[in-house]
Amino acid sequence: MKRLLLLILPVIILITGIITLFGLFQVQFQEEKLIDELKRRTKALAESSVITARLALINNDKKSLKDLCESFQKRERFQGCIIYDKKGKIITYTERVFDYKNEVPEEKVKNIIDKEETESFFKRYNENQFYIYIMPIKNKEKILGAIQIIYDTSYIYTQITEFWKRISLLLFVIVVLTILMLVLLQRQIFILPVLKLTDWFKKFQKGEITENPSISRQDEFGKLISEVEQVALSLRIARKVVSEKAAHKILQEELWTERKLKDLIQAKIGLNSFFIVSNREPYMHIFNENKEGGGYKVIKTVGGLVSALDPIMKASGGTWIAHGAGNADKKFVNSKNKLGVPPDDEKYILKRVWLTKQEEEGYYYGFSNEGLWPLCHVTHTRPIFKSMDWEIYKNVNKKFAENILEELPINNCFVFIQDYHFTLLPKILKEKRPDITVAFFWHIPWPNPEIFTICPYYSEILEGMLACDLIGFQTQYNCNNFLETANRLLESRIDTEKFSVIRAGKQTYIKAFPISIADYSDDIIKKCKIKEHQIKKELELEDKIVGIGIDRIDYTKGIAERLNAIDRFFEKFPEYKNKFVFIQIGVPSRIHLKRYQDLVSEIDNLVEKINWKYSDINWKPIIYFKKHFSGEEVLPYYLLANLCMVSSLHDGMNLVAKEYIAAKKGASGMLLLSVFTGAARELVDAIQINPYNIEEFSDSIKMAIEMPEEEKNKRMNSMYNIIKENNVYKWAANIITEISLLKNTK
Repeated sequence: MKRLLLLILPVIILITGIITLFGLFQVQFQEEKLIDELKRRTKALAESSVITARLALINNDKKSLKDLCESFQKRERFQGCIIYDKKGKIITYTERVFDYKNEVPEEKVKNIIDKEETESFFKRYNENQFYIYIMPIKNKEKILGAIQIIYDTSYIYTQITEFWKRISLLLFVIVVLTILMLVLLQRQIFILPVLKLTDWFKKFQKGEITENPSISRQDEFGKLISEVEQVALSLRIARKVVSEKAAHKILQEELWTERKLKDLIQAKIGLNSFFIVSNREPYMHIFNENKEGGGYKVIKTVGGLVSALDPIMKASGGTWIAHGAGNADKKFVNSKNKLGVPPDDEKYILKRVWLTKQEEEGYYYGFSNEGLWPLCHVTHTRPIFKSMDWEIYKNVNKKFAENILEELPINNCFVFIQDYHFTLLPKILKEKRPDITVAFFWHIPWPNPEIFTICPYYSEILEGMLACDLIGFQTQYNCNNFLETANRLLESRIDTEKFSVIRAGKQTYIKAFPISIADYSDDIIKKCKIKEHQIKKELELEDKIVGIGIDRIDYTKGIAERLNAIDRFFEKFPEYKNKFVFIQIGVPSRIHLKRYQDLVSEIDNLVEKINWKYSDINWKPIIYFKKHFSGEEVLPYYLLANLCMVSSLHDGMNLVAKEYIAAKKGASGMLLLSVFTGAARELVDAIQINPYNIEEFSDSIKMAIEMPEEEKNKRMNSMYNIIKENNVYKWAANIITEISLLKNTK
């Protein structure tokens, strides 16, 4: 559009200038012609009227003078006339000029009579413009008086205005025709070839076509097309070579790494064919209020989902589609709402979807987190389902579907949907693109059928999810719950051998894929050890036993139960006063919801109470940070902690437990892990706790502190080997391999 304006605007300005100049000359010529004609007619009329007036003045015939003046009453443009005596006094006048008969002063008329010269001029009265012609009346050498002819010149303005209207209409027609001609020329010469080339390149990029563009040009544009053909040829060959090499590399490596996962994706799916969909974006741009003069900063969002999926996307080089929630997000995207991330080392594409405040309130805070979240977590928090929230939830799922469909290649693409925010999305996508492969991973627990029927919209949710080819859960227990839910609440058939649900001829496989993390590199650990010593010094922890808890502030995380257990620990084992310090890092979330606001207040009060109860001048038992921490900022705290507490009341997996083990790399430390987490099924060497049992919990803290170093090292090393082998790359590889097997059996 800008290029078209740059082409058209100068032409329009040039045409407008030429026609305007032409109009000015024409108007000036026309105006001079009309005025000249006006003067000539007025003079002729005055001369003929003087003859009649002279006879009447000689004979003192006032009636004839009056008749002469009234004869002007019937004329259209001649307004009237005024007869003066030789002293310049009015004898008679046309009735029509009554209001302005004295506009020419008596002294001026007397002066004209005395000079015996004719005088004419233009004069405005109110909004009317008149031409005044005054001629002395003489009988031989004797002055008898004078006659004033008043001519209305408004018709000149009217004719000039009409002329300008015609000029303007002509200008408009010429401009419109010129624009149409230029648009058609530009479209034919430039736009159509570019559109053809763009369409070809888009299809080539998506794998829809392989042949060269069918555009034959010998000009500079033709040279560009020729270069594009060379790039396309190179890309076709490179894709095939990379795919073959990737398949060979997978067989050679044992431990799953980022490189090995990338090879698998290239071999099984192909470049740019891997799409992840989630509510939370991995990287967020926000306005930095702390920075002098303002400015912006990018943060990596907190949470298990981002921790697990970001390494996978770095390996795959695909596209992550998520809600753009940062207050500066729109400033950093391109015309299609995309950007490369991570910002300092772009490895994949992030596409941001914009939601209104009403949509965010209804879909995210409302239906997802006041409804589905408490429904799926057995923490005795009542779920709230509102029909308005449900309608918004449906509309947001449709909006995400539109954004996804814009990006999908024509074939061989894999859409990996994350969590409870998008239960309707698989069905919408499959209705539009039945050829694509869709997998869904449910990160949180899945309840039993009795609990799930509390949701008024359970059938629509199940139907939406069962449009998937594969649904993954954290544990087999959750898989069993889902299979039972589908069997009891929908008309479907369960294949117990294949672990699948068959409904209306569509088979959806249900599998357990325990999510994990990427191991920390030695370089990162080494860098964070420096920060660890700084933190110890700042917080005066050099001679202390340190416990750590890192959570998003949520009622499912058991933070209040953990604090109560610490309180009981100091009551039962006072010898650990001044020796044990617990650091709680709480990341605020969903603060718009009252349940979360109440939880924040409850935790604040508990921390204040325990610190008041046990603190002295040099020591306080709990250090509480209530703010966002990035992954790199958290790592030094894992390193300095002698034990980590994960006391979730109900959790799909909990990656904090795995992050702590990975940070320690088999070194001394200990993990207290809730039996209500998915991680407890893998990390059996952790001290497993029931967070509701405060007595047992407090005893477990003492057990973790006093456990012999040899036993700690043995347990930590065992758990580290499990995480190292079953890392996030293997988790993703298992899902992609499963999908590939399903595609081959279709």
